[in-house]
Amino acid sequence: MAAKKSKDEDPLADYRGKRDAGKTPEPVPSGDDALPRGDDDTFVIQEHHARSLHWDLRLERDGVLVSWAVPKGIPPSPKVNHLAVHTEDHPLEYATFEGEIPRGEYGAGTMTIWDRGTYETEKWSEREVMVVLHGSRVSGKHVLFKTRGKNWMIHRMDPPADPDAEPLPARLRPMLPAENRRLPRDQDAYGFEFAWGGRRLLAYVEGGRTRFTDGRSREVGGPAGLGGPLGRDVGARPVLLDGELAQVEGRETYLIFDVLHLDGHSLLDVPYSERRERLDELGLSGPRWQTTPWFPGEGEAVRETAAAQGLPAVVAKRLGSVYEPGARTEDWRLIPVR
Repeated sequence: MAAKKSKDEDPLADYRGKRDAGKTPEPVPSGDDALPRGDDDTFVIQEHHARSLHWDLRLERDGVLVSWAVPKGIPPSPKVNHLAVHTEDHPLEYATFEGEIPRGEYGAGTMTIWDRGTYETEKWSEREVMVVLHGSRVSGKHVLFKTRGKNWMIHRMDPPADPDAEPLPARLRPMLPAENRRLPRDQDAYGFEFAWGGRRLLAYVEGGRTRFTDGRSREVGGPAGLGGPLGRDVGARPVLLDGELAQVEGRETYLIFDVLHLDGHSLLDVPYSERRERLDELGLSGPRWQTTPWFPGEGEAVRETAAAQGLPAVVAKRLGSVYEPGARTEDWRLIPVR
């Protein structure tokens, strides 16, 4: 039997020590195997839905994947640095791994490949790693630099990939419907939604984290246990959502009916119908949050259904209307069911 290698001789000793090959689907190569060799030019970024959502950046180096956990993802602009926590080296086979790490195992949760490609090394030392990434979602020159212990920072050195991208607004007052007792005559010009009678909340989601403001644009703590899971569902895309917190089948649920900012671009001047299509494409659905349905031109049917379900009203929204923060206009109409 071969002698057990020391950690200095076996760069994957820490990796193997944290995993049981019989319980996890992750690749766990034998410690007696020779390390595979590549060209030191492969990188992968994996989205890891563990106890807290983060992204794992892995760079091939000397037969292993040198790894950092990045809680807020790779920074899109040189104006901001993101924390990157140095973790144990991973085997090269991990560059293609996707799957569910079982509960109770180290790193339990869902792992998916967010981006991958090749990279070039410009500098590599114990305290600084400078690389040029060539991926489908991330490209350009980045530097990782050590700050303290396992904590590093990652900085984008090139100009932003999207120079027109803007950060999420700090606060926004929600648009409000005008009250009206009748459905609009030209129903084909409107989309119709259920009014749930809940509490209006805007959700600002970025880097898998969520903060909320209320109907007066005041920052609020948000419902317990909602912000983190909603952020994980959104993932890396920065987005500003409009919705209301209401009781649905006895459970407090965040009902999302509009998207106001997405991927660094304001959608306030985009027509309502297009914003709804963008929102539907996000596919946001979870145990305590749902994208609400909308029905173009079907006012009578929506009002009858709302009455049958005991809902207080319906909202008619003009298909071509823009979003006017804080305004109450006839482009949105709140119509009681009785």
